[in-house]
Amino acid sequence: VDKIKEMMEEIENAINAFKEEQRQIYQQLLKEEKAVIYELSLFERKVELWALGSSTAEKVWKLPSARVTVDKTLENHLPKEVIEFEKFLQRTGGRQGGWDDYDHQNFLKIRTKYKGRLSYVDEALEYLSGRTKEDIEQHDKWYQEYVILQERKKESIKKWKEKQQQEKESNLKDKEKSEKILKERWLQLQEAQKQKAEEERKRKQAAVEVWKKQKVVAFAVDQASQLKQEEKEKKQQKEHLSHVKLLLERNTLQKKVKEELEKLENEKKEKTEMEGRKKIAAEEISKFQEH
Repeated sequence: VDKIKEMMEEIENAINAFKEEQRQIYQQLLKEEKAVIYELSLFERKVELWALGSSTAEKVWKLPSARVTVDKTLENHLPKEVIEFEKFLQRTGGRQGGWDDYDHQNFLKIRTKYKGRLSYVDEALEYLSGRTKEDIEQHDKWYQEYVILQERKKESIKKWKEKQQQEKESNLKDKEKSEKILKERWLQLQEAQKQKAEEERKRKQAAVEVWKKQKVVAFAVDQASQLKQEEKEKKQQKEHLSHVKLLLERNTLQKKVKEELEKLENEKKEKTEMEGRKKIAAEEISKFQEH
């Protein structure tokens, strides 16, 4: 019983330790996810602010202090496509490709109107004063790469989030599975303890029954022994009484014989005395006759 209690305490401690470990892992994953999402949003915001913060973006871009760098810690957490997209923005002047907001918005408006066909370039030149055909074509190439990398980034973030969710679900399933195994083992130990207690109860009950039977047998043997002893004593007493009676009868007979002998002796003595008196009387008569 003590061994089972000790095992149950060890399992309970293991369950608590496992729960605490899983809780810490889960909290750490949540913390890392929130940190990455927060840092990513800050990073995107920095790029947007950088792109919108100056009308002379190309000049500012050349200044080292204005460059948006990708933190090495982020590189270890973010998907590769996100890093590639952000580095692309760094190299090419942000989310507007180094153009100011006015030119870039007009570029997008006209390009969308022509659904991306290069025939839009001539009309774009009318709205984008100061921009050459080569500038527009170069910006178009940049924009095409920008869209491709941005889609890759969105898709990778989606997959990354799905992976994180899968890992969470997997960890949760592992946790539930481990808890289920520990719970089953706990229940098995409880059942084993219950069976052990039931076996112990039956053993004690059987021992009590054996003890009762032994007591009954011992009582019966004792009663039989007492009865036998009583019968023996009665027999001895009866034999003693018979012996005493026999002795009494013998004494009575001896007394009667003695009395008879004494009576005969007295009668004989009386007869002898009578004969003596008769002889004396005869002698006296004879003497009297002689005179």
